[in-house]
Amino acid sequence: MKRLFVFFVLLASMTALYAQPRAIGGRLGYGLEFSYEHTLHDANMLSIDAGLCGFHGAEVAITYDWINPGGHSFASVWSGRGEWNWYAGVGGAAGGHWKHSTGAFVGVAGRLGVEYNFWFPLQLSFDYRPVLGLGISDDAFFYRDGFFSGAIAFGVRYRF
Repeated sequence: MKRLFVFFVLLASMTALYAQPRAIGGRLGYGLEFSYEHTLHDANMLSIDAGLCGFHGAEVAITYDWINPGGHSFASVWSGRGEWNWYAGVGGAAGGHWKHSTGAFVGVAGRLGVEYNFWFPLQLSFDYRPVLGLGISDDAFFYRDGFFSGAIAFGVRYRF
């Protein structure tokens, strides 16, 4: 009986996870990143980006984004077969740089962007994701390179 209950809980969880739209692709700016988005409910998404920031470091950033915050959408402005959305979010980032000296950083990441979802499974986006925080090399310092390098990027993703 216990195994049957666990089986149904796992089946329900996997079904709910599979039913949520997802997108996988990349972001290109002053850096190159792998990008994954997972929609949570209708108005939120979890974004995970990993790759080269500024081509002189590597980072992983995870943000929780609100889609069309406040209910304001571009849908009425432009009509077409696809769908426009804008999003804003906050999260965290960590990584390492080798620009001046080898060092690591951890910080807060923000995100503000716009996306277009085509009627076929393609998504294009343009966003700004700054990272500010604490850097650690020989000594601790305020990490602000993420405010510029790799922050502005164009994204292309396959939606499934």
